[in-house]
Amino acid sequence: MQISNNNATATDANKTVKDTAGLEHSYYKGAQSPALINKTIGDYFDSIVDNNPDHPAIVLHHQNIRLSYKEYQQQINQLAMGLLALGVKPGDRVGIWSPNNLEWCLTQFATAKIGAIMVCINPAYRPNELQFALNSVECSTLITASSFKASNYLGMLNELLPELAAAKAGQLQAKNLPYLKNIIRIGDKPAAGMFSFSQVMTMPTAAHRVELNAIGATLQPDQDINIQFTSGTTGNPKGATLSHKNILNNGFLMANAMRLTADDKLCIPVPLYHCFGMVLGNLVCISKGATAVFPGDSFDPTITLEVVEKERCTALHGVPTMFIAELELKDFARFDLSSLRTGIMAGSTCPEQVMRKVQSLMHMNEVVIGYGQTECSPINNATEIDSSIEKQVTTVGRALAHTEVKIIDEVGNIQKIGLAGEVCSRGAGIMRCYWNDEEKTAATIDKEGWLHSGDLGVMDAEGFVAIVGRIKDMIIRGGENIYPREIEEVLYTYPGVQDAAIFGISDDKYGEEVCAWVQPKDDAVLTEQEIRSFLKDKLAYFKIPKHIQFVESYPMTVTGKLQKFKMREQMQAQLKDNAFS
Repeated sequence: MQISNNNATATDANKTVKDTAGLEHSYYKGAQSPALINKTIGDYFDSIVDNNPDHPAIVLHHQNIRLSYKEYQQQINQLAMGLLALGVKPGDRVGIWSPNNLEWCLTQFATAKIGAIMVCINPAYRPNELQFALNSVECSTLITASSFKASNYLGMLNELLPELAAAKAGQLQAKNLPYLKNIIRIGDKPAAGMFSFSQVMTMPTAAHRVELNAIGATLQPDQDINIQFTSGTTGNPKGATLSHKNILNNGFLMANAMRLTADDKLCIPVPLYHCFGMVLGNLVCISKGATAVFPGDSFDPTITLEVVEKERCTALHGVPTMFIAELELKDFARFDLSSLRTGIMAGSTCPEQVMRKVQSLMHMNEVVIGYGQTECSPINNATEIDSSIEKQVTTVGRALAHTEVKIIDEVGNIQKIGLAGEVCSRGAGIMRCYWNDEEKTAATIDKEGWLHSGDLGVMDAEGFVAIVGRIKDMIIRGGENIYPREIEEVLYTYPGVQDAAIFGISDDKYGEEVCAWVQPKDDAVLTEQEIRSFLKDKLAYFKIPKHIQFVESYPMTVTGKLQKFKMREQMQAQLKDNAFS
């Protein structure tokens, strides 16, 4: 069944669609107001500064930095002009390989001001991954930290680029990275073949100011401004290509969902290299002139709550594993979190028990669940503050404004209400393409503009969507479809369970069997028999895990997404070894 929007009216915009048989189908169209922002990020940012130049814009606790909007603008413009001095032009790709810091934030807005495309590089990348990312989008400039945790970025760059030692800064000619000309090292220390960040900040002249203003007048909201690499489970990552309009409006619409104002202070412990940090953090704040607060260069639960208390933050972001880590702190009760009101929980589906604790114990009664993916800039569904508590804790809400969401079956027809199918969306946040990859773009966005998520969801009669898993994570045991999320939600209610992950592994008899990795709370002693007995009264027999393993942690991405494919590989290898031992 196909849906045309040509004749949509205000009265039918927020209703499910009925087919000729009168059966409701899983389609929901978000509101058409407020109007989308039709400005570039640079122009919009400048308008916010004009309205309130002395308002606090950004606080970086780990760098002991506080800037007003006017001070922030001055440093952004200085970097933008410095990049122009290096020869960076509109459309050029500029990579940023660094943990959270001021320099990352300046790069985000400085590149936007000159129309360069910022390429976000995962701080955990190794040399071969960095090489693929930079070459696939033909990066001409890389801004890099010196090191982060166990990663020695300068060492990896010199390993990848032996030509650096003798190269003159700005004139790099390297075999492994043939498009790369400029490397900018964050800080003020020199390094062979590289500029220092502070050096670039001193390069601008009056002529570069004129050039910056001239370029700004030519930029358009629909132009590409950001490339985000999606973390695939197989093959190389894909470069989701996003525009000013995509990400600025996604930030704006999510700020509205949070009811954010300039008086709010948002604590951002999530990584900037991902849409969560740079869009739902930086751009959410910019959209309302609010204050962005960064507690550290990476997530630490204790420091995060200390900074929330110290700064009296009104909002806090995180993926479910971050909130779990905060709630499980032994000295959690010592933190005064009474200033908190809202925030966004995203990245993966939140356990209902965790959501309820965040609302009650962390005072975040207006926390918003955001659902989507990088290709959506990143949110297409969000919960609503004034909806029922059940809708807030058991669903990912409804489609954002200027967004449509539908659930389809295996052959592409819109699914009936209450039946699981693939979540698809189209609207203001959908990326233009995967950079230089028409084949993968066409496999993800169909000819009607619908982005296919690979997620399994169920829509109710009011348009609220519950995510039940990934298509590839659905377990088919003896012909029975099993959704991991259902089993996980039951396990979360067991007193000694801190976290749970359900996945399928190969089985000769049933095709697949259910496997559970359970993370016990620190003081809990759990047994397989206790878990099975608990589940027996709550789930059908075929959903009870055949294999249960207790673990201290899970393999996951930097943004907190569980990597079930790695769990599956490890478990199958372990079972194979046991069979032969």
